[in-house]
Formats: sequence, C-alpha cells, structure tokens
Amino acid sequence: MALTSPRRSALSDQVITELRNQITSGEWPVGSRIPTEPELVEQLGVARNTVREAVRALAHNGLLDIRQGSGTYVVATSELAGVMHRRFADADARHIAEVRSTLEASAARLAAERRTEREMRQLETLLARREEAWAGGDAELFVAADATLHLAVVSASHNEVLTALYADLSELMRDGLRADVGRELRPAFHLDHARLVAAIRAGDKETAGAEAASHAFTCLRETV
Repeated sequence: MALTSPRRSALSDQVITELRNQITSGEWPVGSRIPTEPELVEQLGVARNTVREAVRALAHNGLLDIRQGSGTYVVATSELAGVMHRRFADADARHIAEVRSTLEASAARLAAERRTEREMRQLETLLARREEAWAGGDAELFVAADATLHLAVVSASHNEVLTALYADLSELMRDGLRADVGRELRPAFHLDHARLVAAIRAGDKETAGAEAASHAFTCLRETV
C-alpha cells in the first residue's frame, strides 16, 4: 500500500517506520539484502529521495549496512542491537562467551520452570531443524538454526527484559559462532543440545542451566 502524507518529513518518518517493521518482524532477517531502491520506491509509492533518506537513517542507527556495489543489508533488529554490535564487535571472544553463558544459563533455568507445552514443541522442532542443518553441511544455515534454538530457549524463560537483552546481543553472539565454526562444519563443533531440551521438558532447571552454560565455551576452547 502506498504511503501518503502532506509533509515530506512526516512521509519520511512513515517510510522509516515501515522499513523498521520489515526488519523487526523478521520479514527481512539479519544478513539478508533488502529490496533495491527502485523496488522500494515502487512498493511504497514514494519518491526515490524519500526512500534514500529513510535507508540512510536506518543505516545511521545501525540496523542497515549500505555496501557500495553490493546492496543494503540488515545487520541488526533494533537500534540498540546495532549499537551493541558496533560497540562490542572487537571485544575479547572469551568475554562474549562469558556473557552468553551467564544469560543462557539463567534463561534455561527459568525456561525449565515456565515453558508452555507449545514452546516445548517449538524447541523440539528447532532442535530437529538444527540437526538437519548440521547434516546438510551448510555452515551458515547451521549457525542460523543454532541461534534460533538458543533464542527460543531464552524466550521460553518468560522474562521480557532478559529476552530483549539477549535479542539485542544475539547478532554479536552469532558473529562469534560464525567465526568459530568457519566455512566448514567440523565434528568438534557438533554440540549435543538434546540434553538441554530434554532437561527443559523435564523441569530440571539445574541440568538445563549447566547444559546452557557449557555450550558457550566448548567451541571457544577448540579455537584457543
């Protein structure tokens, strides 16, 4: 649907909101290339300059990365996520692993107590999808499947602050996993997540927490 407004500034804000919604809803996932400028002009029914202004604003806020000759890519799902990604892009890998371990262990313990049956079925589906990605040998697909499973565990904690914080850091953590895994999947990186999911289903919060905490460091140990 075309966007209309009597003032260009308000129209630009509408376009920014529309593009942001495409990102936060998952329609344009992190790592994907967004439609070209002419395509956005046609989709939104606005002038080229308005689209360009909106894209630049979202790039400035850290959600998009404009790559000359390649296109514009989604690099974060929120302004805070973009800030986090830029701020800690060069952080010590062990420090990132420590933060990830702390957040995921706490979330897994809460998930073991609070998860719903629907969430449990989702976790089991995502676990199977992770294994399928590994068997397929596609490293990037595996990284995405692994990250999605971990985010679902955190979401099952039913702690909105913890979930939002983890989501804002998730792309940074995904970068770390991507660097650890490399271009080829190796046996050393095939961590068994079945015990984590089983512990959550059983309501065993201590085992769930211990399993989640250990995952953050296993790959790191293989590379140091």
